[in-house]
Amino acid sequence: MVRPSNGDAPPREDIHLTPWDLRLLSVDYIQKGVLLPVPPAGGDRLVGALTSSLARALGRYYHLAGRLAVDERGDGTVTVRLRCTGEGAELVHATAAGVAVADLTGSLYTPSSLVWALFPLNGVLGADAAVDSLPVLSAQVTELADGVFIGVSLNHSVGDGFVFWEFLNAWSEINRGGGGGIGDLSEISARVQRRWFIDASRVPIPLPFSKLQQVVRRFEPPTVQECIFTFSGASIKELKARANEEMVGTATATISSLQALLAQLWRAVSRARRLPPEQETAYTLAIGCRGRVCGIPPGYMGNALVPGTASCTVGDIMDRGLGWTAWQLNRAVASFDEAAMREWLESWTREPQFRYFGSLMSGGAALVTGSSPRFNVFGNDFGWGKPTAVRSGREGKIDGKATVYQGPEQGGSMSLEVCIAPDAMKRLIADDEFMDAVVRVPPA
Repeated sequence: MVRPSNGDAPPREDIHLTPWDLRLLSVDYIQKGVLLPVPPAGGDRLVGALTSSLARALGRYYHLAGRLAVDERGDGTVTVRLRCTGEGAELVHATAAGVAVADLTGSLYTPSSLVWALFPLNGVLGADAAVDSLPVLSAQVTELADGVFIGVSLNHSVGDGFVFWEFLNAWSEINRGGGGGIGDLSEISARVQRRWFIDASRVPIPLPFSKLQQVVRRFEPPTVQECIFTFSGASIKELKARANEEMVGTATATISSLQALLAQLWRAVSRARRLPPEQETAYTLAIGCRGRVCGIPPGYMGNALVPGTASCTVGDIMDRGLGWTAWQLNRAVASFDEAAMREWLESWTREPQFRYFGSLMSGGAALVTGSSPRFNVFGNDFGWGKPTAVRSGREGKIDGKATVYQGPEQGGSMSLEVCIAPDAMKRLIADDEFMDAVVRVPPA
């Protein structure tokens, strides 16, 4: 257990959770990790250095060394808060001398069971951590035959992808001897403390359960196959140009690179699933609220995400083309309305609704995408070389989950981690229209 250390004593305080935070008590930890080259020193020296730098990073991001606490109020409700007690984050050291980097990256297909073993706190939900006083942050350093994998698990009710990658960026910078651009304790503390509530909200927000365990629902997801597809900056530019060209003469906003790429995926997965033309299909995107909602600054350190969904028939996205499909995603993002979000937040405090991945199982007709290509994945150099790949753990691996990452090459490349049914995945990999835009990799 690694406790914060950085000279200044981190504040000891309670942080109350917002509806955006509380609704994620019912889901797994965020699990992302980077594959790194062989460090100059392994074993105890490697772990000792990472322990020291992690303690310093926690000295700044002190709330990630705290614990979720549950208060049973005796009136049939509970409240949950983040107690900044400095109890520490977990650091696990593992070795897998029989596993090579090529075992993880040598194929389009992701060896799921192997990758999932590189992460701590598998299968733990946010509410589990609150009830059992588990760390809200845990990292696992696994020494491979010819590389190192650092996998991190973050309780999703404490922060979203923005918080996750900012912390990992800070940890890696400190470990390689930097830290000048991270910000001092007072600056980060101000962002940590600034949880955003609407004026009408009760703080803390009572949840209508006598025990927090009543929030938890566990689902057995269907079998899926995971693959990583990487797209060069040039191929993405071509997709974006094609999508916008198809919509010339219509009253549409400019389609973004990401919208064009996800439209390409939506069409290809619908073909691979062999969905009938009349089948209704939907694509849900995580829309970030930083900078979109008044009062939520760009560096906000809590959860700040809302879902935006585009839906239509399979026949429409097949017949009307890439541009029209991308426009549906464009409209879903553009329809974000601050007044509607404030109304949603107010209604949530009266009738809390939690996110359950089981509710997203649509019988193989939907897609959902999280994360962002703006997150700095390949800048996480811990001092012995930049990452060669990014992988995620078992969290949220349902049929139709697609996670987007910054690509490994400069110039706007992106990677998509796609999870769909195994038979559909085989057809997706055989789809020339989709695969023509994918950077070539070894055979699947």
